[in-house]
Amino acid sequence: MFYQIISLLLEVVVGVVGGACLLRLYMQFLRIPMSAGSGNPLGRFVFALTDWIVLPLRRVLPSLGALDTASLVAAFVLQLAKFVLLWLIAGAGGGFFVLPVLAVFGLLSMAISGLTVAVIVYAVLSWVPTSSVISGLMARLVDPLLTPIRRVLPLVGGIDLSPLALLLLLQVAAIVLGSLQRGALF
Repeated sequence: MFYQIISLLLEVVVGVVGGACLLRLYMQFLRIPMSAGSGNPLGRFVFALTDWIVLPLRRVLPSLGALDTASLVAAFVLQLAKFVLLWLIAGAGGGFFVLPVLAVFGLLSMAISGLTVAVIVYAVLSWVPTSSVISGLMARLVDPLLTPIRRVLPLVGGIDLSPLALLLLLQVAAIVLGSLQRGALF
């Protein structure tokens, strides 16, 4: 019972903070303004949540072009810390060297989950005509992923099914990732 409670708490904390690190990485890659003056409340939230881990890493890890390596490494370190803590609580049995592999799979799973949530929020906001900052931000986050699908998938009765197709692709990716994880560990 203790292990399950700690596992849940770690999953939530690492999911929120690590997910914010990945969102920071993605938003910077897309060059979405995130500063306080940009009017982007999500950007301010992401900065507030991740500055404590990303800024120290940024001093030693330079960006690779548009790729913010400090945000990526921060998300990986959080995943690794989660698995190390769970490994220690479970009695430190088995190989320690499998923990970085678990962290990579956790990072990829978190990215797929985050993209899934973004597509769902985008789809819901597209049903309700609004000119809010969040709907524009969600469009900027999701449109680069939907554009290639829209080139292949035509409108059906005036309805854009590309978000549904992207959700299906993300679910397939999650299934493949889970299968690869099981295969890598056993």
